[in-house]
Amino acid sequence: MSLGNNDKAIATFTMLAHAIVHWFELAIPIFLVVWLDAFDVSVALVGLVVALGYAPFGLGALPAGLLADRYGPKRLILLCLAGMSGSFVTLAAAPSIYAVAASLLCWGIIASIYHPAGLALISTGVENRGTVFAWHGIAGNVGIALGPFATATLLLVFEWQLVAVALAVPGLIATIYGLRLEFDPTAALDSRSQTTDADATTDSAAGSAFVANSKSLFASSFLLVFAVVTFVGLYYRGVLTYLPELLHGLPATAGIEPPGGLEELSLGDYIYVGLLVAGMAGQYVAGKLTARVAVARGLVVVFLGLAALALAFVPISSMGLGAVVFYCGVLGFSLFAIEPFYQEAVAVYTPADTRGLSYGYTYLGMFGLGALSISLGGYLLDHTTMGVFFATLSVIALLGAGISVRLLTKSDPHRAQSAASATAADD
Repeated sequence: MSLGNNDKAIATFTMLAHAIVHWFELAIPIFLVVWLDAFDVSVALVGLVVALGYAPFGLGALPAGLLADRYGPKRLILLCLAGMSGSFVTLAAAPSIYAVAASLLCWGIIASIYHPAGLALISTGVENRGTVFAWHGIAGNVGIALGPFATATLLLVFEWQLVAVALAVPGLIATIYGLRLEFDPTAALDSRSQTTDADATTDSAAGSAFVANSKSLFASSFLLVFAVVTFVGLYYRGVLTYLPELLHGLPATAGIEPPGGLEELSLGDYIYVGLLVAGMAGQYVAGKLTARVAVARGLVVVFLGLAALALAFVPISSMGLGAVVFYCGVLGFSLFAIEPFYQEAVAVYTPADTRGLSYGYTYLGMFGLGALSISLGGYLLDHTTMGVFFATLSVIALLGAGISVRLLTKSDPHRAQSAASATAADD
């Protein structure tokens, strides 16, 4: 199915915004080493400062979802782009590590807006959601790869303050572009749904509406979707946080110097980048499949694949370089293939008038609760073995598969509505 003009406009806008969110997100750790030297502070303090930026990124998703339902997703995304860019400009003027902390805190709060607002916009404005979800995910991966690469490269030539300002420029350009872009954010809804959305937007300002909508969501199949997304987050954060370090110590990657005399990098870093590139392919393929495969069935299949891959890491890690590279390619493909399925699940199992709230809860589970695996993984790697760490990830994936099986038994309101519409058209 080709994309219509409205779908293309929304896809372009959200893809650009998604890439920039992760462009900023992954640039921050590169600055960490510079700040250690610039402000002569401890690693623990700089780590706390960086955490101040990342914590609101997940925790702020829920209130951001409410704001998206109240004010509309487009203006929230524009605020997000402008605010993130402004935070990096103020970062450049920070005279102390505490001023850096304040700028990063502002960045995290503002950045939390994007995922609920962007995904709500796609779910209500795009007809061909699966394809756009896939391209949207790929754009995020582009930002994940380019953010740290651009930051590290610019730091070779310029002072970190100037680099922070330079990183803000794409966000400002995207803001200006978005202001000029025209599209219908409710084009994928029928007239009845649009009327309901307008009423809900007015009512959602009240705290009682938030409580009522939350109760309604968690009394429905969304409770299972929320659990699924949380287990995705636990697996995702656990793997992506510790895999680079684990790849450095493998026999297959030891003793091989990287090209160009970049001694600070290892072959494991290049393999990790390859994993992210393979993730782009996984997102694209899975996004296409969401239009042909029930989302719950797709979730079951990918979760089972991730469980098997976790168990396979230890035996494969003792094999040759080719086996490790192939394994990481398959892992990256599978890890990011699950994203279009759970994003589509939210669109399928929630009403349109609470879509922003739904995605707010979704990314609270993904980035907020999912981050618990970072501390759990660190404890397991410090006090047990790598095998126990990956066995735990396998159990997490199996639990996600089990919940997805339960979701599979629920009726699919999206497909049911489509069938009803087709029947009405025939009549």
